[in-house]
Amino acid sequence: MIRAVVFDVGECLVDETREYGTWADWLGVPRHTFAARFGAVIAQGRNYRDTFQEFQPGFDLYAEREKRAQAGQAEHFDESDLYPDVRPALAQLRAAGLWLGIAGNQTVRAGRILRELFTDDVDLIGTSDDWGTSKPDPKFFVRVAEVAPHDHSEILYVGDRVDNDLRPAVAAGMHTALIHRGPWGTIQWNTAEARELPTFRIESLAELPEAIKKFNERVHSQS
Repeated sequence: MIRAVVFDVGECLVDETREYGTWADWLGVPRHTFAARFGAVIAQGRNYRDTFQEFQPGFDLYAEREKRAQAGQAEHFDESDLYPDVRPALAQLRAAGLWLGIAGNQTVRAGRILRELFTDDVDLIGTSDDWGTSKPDPKFFVRVAEVAPHDHSEILYVGDRVDNDLRPAVAAGMHTALIHRGPWGTIQWNTAEARELPTFRIESLAELPEAIKKFNERVHSQS
């Protein structure tokens, strides 16, 4: 049965449109140009960081984050950047008695923002910077399994990416849900892995509570 649900951050809970727009501004390129190159890089199966190299060879994302912070333009997201299905879905899942967590490739600063936004909504928030390991490294999902108070086979990891989320989570013995939104979710949605790997394929987080309920009822009836 599924007893714990752990969510990715970007394009699962948080709409990153504004954040990537600010990176385009920082690089001094039109936002639509940055977005087009970003999509092309993803479609080619490359690391999204390559997008920055296209515009500024030698670009160091971590160093530039620090420069932005020093310039008063640090990464930022708030309630207005959350997808509208996030709060209702979390409330329903918690009411159903599920343990909830958030774990994604995020900075320490982003982790602080997440803890402010989700103080009473989830049981744990972890980031790659906190843990010293990032997706898709298997160690990240080992860490997820360590912090969740349930067996890895009882954890559902929810994300928008086949490569970073589904593959490593399935390899770790977890259930997965692929959500159809954001650049990766859109580009990867019709691939063979996107159809075959996840336990659930969803258009909205609003579908999760009922999907998990039916899944658990089916498992219980077979036991």
